Amino acid sequence: MTEAEVERLMTAAKRNRWGHRDATMVLVAYRHGLRASELVDLRWAQVEFATATLHVHRVKHGTPSTHPILGDELRALRRLQREQEPKSPFVFTSERGAPFSTAGFARMVERAGLEAKLGFKAHPHMLRHACGYALANKGHDTRALQAYLGHRNIQHTVRYTELSPTRFKDFWRA
Repeated sequence: MTEAEVERLMTAAKRNRWGHRDATMVLVAYRHGLRASELVDLRWAQVEFATATLHVHRVKHGTPSTHPILGDELRALRRLQREQEPKSPFVFTSERGAPFSTAGFARMVERAGLEAKLGFKAHPHMLRHACGYALANKGHDTRALQAYLGHRNIQHTVRYTELSPTRFKDFWRA
């Protein structure tokens, strides 16, 4: 998924009844390369508004890390926290106040993908890959990507630098 496709997905997610929450879920998953389970388990205690940092806890024996939170994302998270009813230790909750489920997130991403007319079936893990591709295309080295995505094995990170879709778009013209 390209950055433009992620933007279209977020725009489509905003159009439903819980649009702000859903668009924020897509944004946070994309910006931090979170797996669906990492996203739905995200707690307010992991978000430091004063320093604009996110403490990322990884699953699958991944290494934890601290990520910067950009301005638009920080504003979205502040609004989400302010409007969250009932209050919860979890960042993303259902309309009943329970933690959002991975299946619910997958359904939301799929519906938003259809609404955005992406031309393929969108699923949450595409946001993690889109994060890796975007960072690789911006010139971040493989070791930095490994730390950011929490991979213990560098081989899991290499795919983002080898398969980056726009990295070689002008390769044959050079």
